Amino acid sequence: MTGSPGRPLPLLTDQNEFFWTSGADGRLRIQECTSCAALIHPPQPVCRYCRGHDLGVREVSGHATLIGFTVNHRFGLPGLPAPYVVAQVALEEDPRVRLTTNAVECDPAQLALGMRMEVVFEQVEDVWLPLFRPTAEQGEPARLPEDEPEVRIRPMVTREKFEDKAAITGIGSSELGRRLMVPPLSLTLQACERAIADAGLALDDIDGLATYPGAGAYGGFGEGGITALESALGIRPTWYNGGSETFGPGGSLIAAMLAVAGGLARHVLCFRTLWEASYGELVKRGRLQPPSSPDAGWLKPFGAISAAHTLAQNAQRHFHRYGTTRETLGWIALNQRANAALHPTAIYRDPMTMDDYLEARPITTPFGLYDCDVPCDGAVAVIVSAVDTARDLARPPVLVEAVGTQITERLEWDQSTLTHEPQVLGQSAHLWSRTSLRPADVDVAQLYDGFTFNCLSWIEALGFCGIGEAKDFLDGGKNIARDGVLPLNTHGGQLSHGRTHGMGLVHEAIVQLRGDGGARQVPGARVAVVSSGGLTPSGVLLLRTDT
Repeated sequence: MTGSPGRPLPLLTDQNEFFWTSGADGRLRIQECTSCAALIHPPQPVCRYCRGHDLGVREVSGHATLIGFTVNHRFGLPGLPAPYVVAQVALEEDPRVRLTTNAVECDPAQLALGMRMEVVFEQVEDVWLPLFRPTAEQGEPARLPEDEPEVRIRPMVTREKFEDKAAITGIGSSELGRRLMVPPLSLTLQACERAIADAGLALDDIDGLATYPGAGAYGGFGEGGITALESALGIRPTWYNGGSETFGPGGSLIAAMLAVAGGLARHVLCFRTLWEASYGELVKRGRLQPPSSPDAGWLKPFGAISAAHTLAQNAQRHFHRYGTTRETLGWIALNQRANAALHPTAIYRDPMTMDDYLEARPITTPFGLYDCDVPCDGAVAVIVSAVDTARDLARPPVLVEAVGTQITERLEWDQSTLTHEPQVLGQSAHLWSRTSLRPADVDVAQLYDGFTFNCLSWIEALGFCGIGEAKDFLDGGKNIARDGVLPLNTHGGQLSHGRTHGMGLVHEAIVQLRGDGGARQVPGARVAVVSSGGLTPSGVLLLRTDT
């Protein structure tokens, strides 16, 4: 069949053209390693299983198992108006190969995980998109593939930890709001100047800069990176780092810690700025043009244009396997809202009930409006210092107990594990391998909540409850309240305070460990865990006071 023009389309290359043009004769084709017969997707120049280089193409049956789907209500694309179903299927020949697609020719209410699906192609210009519909004959739903990864953590190379040589000495945040309509660099400067003053330093003391995602980032997600800030201030750092291939601001912080531990800098100014809300408004007014993407990749041609579409399917599988419900996620949203009510700069401060949460407009099932973080404008800055300088500064330092960074699962969003959210298990296990502290020692948790399900995943991965046990742990919200066993996202998190991509979580952890939280302060907080990312490359920090 022929589709409507306007969809984002993949860029055809010598490596992928066989896949995107298979529909010309109605047969689905996947790259094959001719040495071990494994199917490889997306196409690669090497087999990830046997590391062989003899690669070919195999024609497959076009039958698959439905392993995830979400009904998109919020987003629309030219040629693909909402609502539509984003789905993931696992090929019958090799369930390790998953395709993001659209479920078509069916009532979304009749879809169920484990259904047998068959390919049907839709031609858009020179591309044949492989879509999937339920087969006419349906038996009992198949079990979802069991792919629990073996989490093997590499031992520490040396007993000496770089974490012991670094400390956090200053924090600062800019004005925060939905549409401030001010230049993003001005927000960066405001946060950085406040962090430097908080540490009792002068601008000339700063000899390192670190940020995420750096220059050339997605529209509305940065201020221009190291280049923009250095050009404005003339700092002349001896060390700098900025880039998008790390786990958000947490990655820039760890880079700064390594720099001071290695003697490249004494005081590194780390910063994160967003101006999504104003950027979106300026695009709407025609004042800015959204960045063009000549290659829509493997997800966008099917309308999977947001992390929400992938995470919603992760959440759906969690519901399917473990009995988790929307109410389970609701307790996270309600907790963050209750905490935000005590924070004067939070964007969402009005009281919220479970009915409010459940009745909010749908975004992409099972997520509603309050499962998603709040786009905003704002900047947060954190100063990482060499520990031997830290105790002479204005505020008692916050020490770094351990970090967790190891990747144990595939990074591609739709090719990774099906039993939990990817990119949380390995990083969490790595953290606990670098410290004698344990989850019971944590006094406050600031866990990434771009979506409610991110937060649930970190709670399980870090061992505050077992995998699949979050439904009971979160029930009623008492365990994660400020007076509970795991006070969670005490400033309101990204769900209610505002989306600062994890740097706001670091800021709040420092506030709590200093005892500066005011009405939202957790008494006696001495150990804090902070995560950033999840689904994407992620990492986690364990921080503690100096006493």
